[in-house]
Amino acid sequence: MRLLLFGLVSFFSTISLAYAQSGKVEITKDPKIDVLIARRLELSKKGQSAAQIEGYRIQIYSGSDRKLAYAEQTRFKGLYPQIFAYITYIQPNYKVRVGDFRTRMDAEKFMYSIKQNFSTVFIFPDQVSPR
Repeated sequence: MRLLLFGLVSFFSTISLAYAQSGKVEITKDPKIDVLIARRLELSKKGQSAAQIEGYRIQIYSGSDRKLAYAEQTRFKGLYPQIFAYITYIQPNYKVRVGDFRTRMDAEKFMYSIKQNFSTVFIFPDQVSPR
């Protein structure tokens, strides 16, 4: 008798839970995802690969403040829209590095042109995208 009662209670509780799970699911996504997908498709059509080579980048910010790192990246993109800016996080610091320079001389030339807008700039060897 107890087994039958337990079975009925289990059955009705399962049915009530199944009907209680109705609702509407709304999926939202960041619009930047579409931009990234479009850029990747564009690179694929051009036959460019994601391969990287040895080169140099200029570091314009290093610190633990995430908002300040993104603000510096945005400020740089506003001043130099043709140059790529990259943010990396190596605990506990965010680093903003710019450019994809193949030679140190190219990096130095650009570094001197941006010194008036960014106070602390340094050149670092890095893996860069061939463009």
